[in-house]
Amino acid sequence: MEGTAAVSPWDLGVIGGYFLLVIAVGLWSLRRGNRSTISGYFLAGRSMAWGPVGASLFASNIGSGHFVGLAGTGAAGGIAVGGFEWSGMFIVLLLGWIFVPIYLRAGVATMPEYLGKRFGGGRIQLYLALLSLGLYVSTKISVDMYSGAIFIREALGWDLYAAVGALLAVTALYTITGGLAALMYADLVQTLIIIAGASVLAGYALGAVGGYEGLVERYPLALPPNVTGPCGRPRPDAFHLLRHPSTGDLPWPGLLLGLGIISAWYWCTDQGLERD
Repeated sequence: MEGTAAVSPWDLGVIGGYFLLVIAVGLWSLRRGNRSTISGYFLAGRSMAWGPVGASLFASNIGSGHFVGLAGTGAAGGIAVGGFEWSGMFIVLLLGWIFVPIYLRAGVATMPEYLGKRFGGGRIQLYLALLSLGLYVSTKISVDMYSGAIFIREALGWDLYAAVGALLAVTALYTITGGLAALMYADLVQTLIIIAGASVLAGYALGAVGGYEGLVERYPLALPPNVTGPCGRPRPDAFHLLRHPSTGDLPWPGLLLGLGIISAWYWCTDQGLERD
C-alpha cells in the first residue's frame, strides 16, 4: 500500500518489538496469578502491589485516544483541553480518600455490586452493568482502537480494519488468558513506554520549533490548507487554560465547577476504570 515503502526496518523493528514485548509480559504473568478462582482472575487475587495498580490505572486512562485525538484537539483549540486531565489529578485523590474506603468496607469490587447492596435487588445491578458496558464500548474502546489503528495505518500502510484486528488480537491474547494480573503487568510495561515515548516526542517537537517561545510565535501561523473563514484558524486564547466565561470554547466556570461532577463519575464510579 501507499506509504509502506517509506517505513524503515528500524520502524518495523520498534513496532514489532513492542507487540512482542507486550505479549511476552502477558504470557509471563500467567504464572503470577491464580486464574482458577473468580478473585484470582478478575481481581488478580487481591495481591497486587501498588506499583502495578497505579501503572494500570494510568495506562487504562492514557492511550492512543490521547496521543492522536486529545493532542489533535490541543493543536486545534489550545491548551484548555488539558483541564480535563488537571481535574482528574485532584479527583483521583478523592477516589483514594473517600470512595475506595467505602467500597472496601462494603466488600464490593464494582459499582453495580455496590448499588445492589445499597438498594437491594438485581435489576439495578444489571441495568448499570449493561449501561456501563455499552458506553465503554461505544465511547472509549472504539475510539482508542480507531486512534491506534490510524497510527498503524500511517506507520505501516496497513488496512484500517486489519490494524484494528491486530490490536484486538494482541489485547485479547493476554487479557482473556491471563485475567486482570496479565492486564496489570502489561499496563506496567506500557506505562514506562508511554512516559518515555511522550518525553522524547515532547523534547523533539519543542526542539524542532525553537522551544516554548518558538511554539508561541509559530502557532498562530500554523494555518490548515484552504482555510477561507474563521473556522480552523488558531484561537487567540490558545495558550489560556482559564478562558472567558462567555466567549471561550471551554469557559473557566465550567472547567472549575462543572467538570468536577463529570470527573467524579469518571474517576470514582466509572465501571470501565474499576477493573483496576
